[in-house]
Amino acid sequence: MTTSTRGAAKTPAVLVLEDGRIFRGRAYGAVGETFGEAVFSTGMTGYQETLTDPSYHRQVVVMTAPHVGNTGVNDEDDESQRIWVSGYVVRDPARVPSNWRAKRSLDEELERQGVVGISGIDTRALTRHLRERGAMRVGIFSGDAVSVDSDLLAKVQAAPQMKGANLSAEVATKETYVVPAIGTKRFTVAAVDLGIKGMTPQRMAERGIEVHVLPATATAEDVYAVNPDGVFFSNGPGDPATADGPVAVMQEVLKRRTPLFGICFGNQILGRALGFGTYKLKYGHRGINQPVQDRTTGKVEVTAHNHGFAVDAPLDKVSDTPYGRAEVSHVCLNDQVVEGLQLLDQPAFSVQYHPEAAAGPHDAAYLFDRFTTLMEGQRA
Repeated sequence: MTTSTRGAAKTPAVLVLEDGRIFRGRAYGAVGETFGEAVFSTGMTGYQETLTDPSYHRQVVVMTAPHVGNTGVNDEDDESQRIWVSGYVVRDPARVPSNWRAKRSLDEELERQGVVGISGIDTRALTRHLRERGAMRVGIFSGDAVSVDSDLLAKVQAAPQMKGANLSAEVATKETYVVPAIGTKRFTVAAVDLGIKGMTPQRMAERGIEVHVLPATATAEDVYAVNPDGVFFSNGPGDPATADGPVAVMQEVLKRRTPLFGICFGNQILGRALGFGTYKLKYGHRGINQPVQDRTTGKVEVTAHNHGFAVDAPLDKVSDTPYGRAEVSHVCLNDQVVEGLQLLDQPAFSVQYHPEAAAGPHDAAYLFDRFTTLMEGQRA
């Protein structure tokens, strides 16, 4: 529930965690109340891409960088048609944005889209709390929402949890659309939208790929109706344990040995399709500075992440699956979490992070070329 109020920066606000910890600050963006899973992002830039990433659906994002909003909001950097975060937490919002592309302030955009936020709190202390206790449910309350109901903690504890949440269909496209290849068309790819970011099909289009973006509810028949040279499974929100439909579609793709590439949620879907389990991380990986090693080359990449779940696969051996041998291809150097999978007997691989670099470093852009190489090999 939100109410749009000018001068929100002077309105008291309170953030309540499900374990009873409270932070008091000022309203930022829309005034009202909101609920979600409290997570933190370590990126110092790219807040517009973060806000519009569908993978953040039903999450309240805490920015660890103290100063947020200094470049305002433009009309070019959105990764989808709207802001998806449930709430936004910053320490020191920019008073005046300054950038040649800025059209409005971040505060104005949050208010325009009804996103309830809070500023002026110690985000460093909040981040340390989430690292120690883990991601948890949270509520942000401002204006009348603070005084209407004094039992704010009970409202937070009544909110739905992220574990067990099936959210992909809520953020995905409802109708298939096509992103044309740039220059000469080389391949056709069917991309299953589980919460896709706009830059992802763009990166494929730059490589001569015509991308048919399909709804999360697409069937194997829908996928093969576009006569694809390859199939892609995107990032997205929610618990991969609930994604039985996409898992079944991916298993059909594996049976047909069509070149396959998945990122983020798509990596978890591949894990499940191969017979591995998934689990919820204590506080997840979110930001644009996560070190990952590509074990096939030994190269270390600085990468962009946004995931709270991971694949439970063995790091120290090759695994036998119904679709051939599989191994962990990428691993996070901070905590040894599985960051990529690949099949050794057919053209299929995935990574847990975001190679489209929106926002983030470009270290992982080669993965789109790797996908192209698989399709070239299959065609040959």
